[in-house]
Amino acid sequence: MSKELLPIEQISPADEAVILALNNAHAAELSWLEPEQLSFLLGEAFYTRRIGALEAFILCFDQDADYESPNFLWFRERYRRFVYVDRVVVAATARGRGHARRLYEDLFEQARRAGHTAVTCEVNADPPNPASDAFHAALGFAEVGGAVIHGGKKSVRYWAKPLTE
Repeated sequence: MSKELLPIEQISPADEAVILALNNAHAAELSWLEPEQLSFLLGEAFYTRRIGALEAFILCFDQDADYESPNFLWFRERYRRFVYVDRVVVAATARGRGHARRLYEDLFEQARRAGHTAVTCEVNADPPNPASDAFHAALGFAEVGGAVIHGGKKSVRYWAKPLTE
């Protein structure tokens, strides 16, 4: 097996069907999307990237996005210039290859260059996601708040990583 790293590439409209399938396979951790919702989100996104033939993808917004997620809006109320990681998914067959870390590191660089001061995200608190907590902490994120959303059906913790030159 080759140790060669697959490239990180911009998501294109041709990728949407595969992204939708990968997203919806992880709807419990993320949220289910219909094709038109995904198209809208991709149009609003600050940063979208994939690895390989969609072994992994990331979708992020900055403070100027037209996005009504309660998690995104929580950050918008508290941060002037930020990038919000809305979803990051690694296919089950591609886990353990460092894809998520590479996507985040590329995001950090792009966000710095664009003048953002933080990268933010949320992680489920209930149901708990200790692997995601550990991953984000290792990348330099710190917990900055939390909320109960969707009529009490979901509890989340908010994380932020300050960006410095």
